[in-house]
Amino acid sequence: MVGQHHRLFDTESPHLETKFRGHTKPELDARSIHRKRSFQCLRHPVSPIDCSPNHTRGWSSALKYAPTRHSYRQVVNQYRKELSVDLYELTMSQVFWRRGMDSSATFSLFFRGYPKDRAYYIASGIDDALDFLEDFHFSADEIRAIRNVTPLSDEFVDFLTDFSFSGTVRAVPEGSIVFAAEPLIEVTGTLIETQIVETMLLNIVTTASLLATKAARIVQAADGRPVVDFGSRRTHGEDAAIEAARASYISGFAGTSNVKAAALHGIPAYGTMAHSFIQAFDNEVTAFAPYADEFPETTTFLVDTYDTLDGVRNAIRVAEQARSRGTNVNAIRLDSGDLAELARAARALMDEAGFPQIRIMASGGLDEHSISQLVASCAPIDAFGVGTRFGTSADAPYIDSVYKLVEIDGRPVIKLSTSKVTKPWAKQVFRRFEDGMMRGDVITRSTS
Repeated sequence: MVGQHHRLFDTESPHLETKFRGHTKPELDARSIHRKRSFQCLRHPVSPIDCSPNHTRGWSSALKYAPTRHSYRQVVNQYRKELSVDLYELTMSQVFWRRGMDSSATFSLFFRGYPKDRAYYIASGIDDALDFLEDFHFSADEIRAIRNVTPLSDEFVDFLTDFSFSGTVRAVPEGSIVFAAEPLIEVTGTLIETQIVETMLLNIVTTASLLATKAARIVQAADGRPVVDFGSRRTHGEDAAIEAARASYISGFAGTSNVKAAALHGIPAYGTMAHSFIQAFDNEVTAFAPYADEFPETTTFLVDTYDTLDGVRNAIRVAEQARSRGTNVNAIRLDSGDLAELARAARALMDEAGFPQIRIMASGGLDEHSISQLVASCAPIDAFGVGTRFGTSADAPYIDSVYKLVEIDGRPVIKLSTSKVTKPWAKQVFRRFEDGMMRGDVITRSTS
């Protein structure tokens, strides 16, 4: 049976291609997400360094441009993402500029192979990458920094002052299933403008796709049960926490505990309570009761601070009080121990007490593997909260992502390095379906 083929890079579809300079960037096909101190010298993170003038010789020329700011975060946020360019992208571009090499070039961003136990990726960060390209330019602050910390000529830096991205981009829709060696994004423009954006495009797309892929695996393992992102405290920085919340929502999570991510991207915010909350009261009943008063109908009791099943019994006592006032307790959360056995025991206690509607949420070191085991054991768990192992993609913490030149001046370009051979030409990807199921992809030369 011959299956249907669908283009992933369909240049006739406004949803799959973005052009800049006079064209409007389309919506993507995913769920819409919507003490003063002067830094005088560098210091070693462990042992102090003598920062007197006699001991600064040999430090980076970055010391010449050490701005006064109130905090490290303010210093970092002074600059736009464009300054996160790798130095070699600037030095190569100066050579291109000096030699008048303004040829049309196409670069392809794709993933090499798979981490262990992976067979697909979820493309994410595409929208952010397009936004980055659409507004790409160097501000006065970045130009000043480039002059001070790089070996570039003043003439080339002057050129960068008025430089902006004016090329074209083709990309798969946000949230697409993609496979290794297939382009997620292809960027076409002058040699300089396509080369100089390499690092940030890889940074944006790689992290987001890594987390979206991990989230998709967890959603699949949960088999229809809601999953909530609890990972902010263990992710690799605040930006990663926000990206994890967004990427996981694209992949099917119900929401996030991160309030900033919820506000930025329109993601539902969820929260329960911490063990410290219970410890702040005389006992669990006196902790649960006022919380239920403050948040009727949405309360989730954390029941494992002392003895889990005693905690369930105390939750039932407070649920009885709430019922007498015409309100309900939403759920209990199990965060330690044998989650399957505790869930069964908790379900029996709550059903016997007349509370079959109180749901059970499980958390505590969970990932797709442990969730799959819980689901297979028929544990009566209604929802999952996932943190560390999701937010760090603990079992596969990186993707071998690359951004390679594939075409220049209408001729193909290939790399022949051992184990790193690339495919030439700008490409198109066709997906084959049979009986509504994906059966395979075909990569061809793009004819657009």
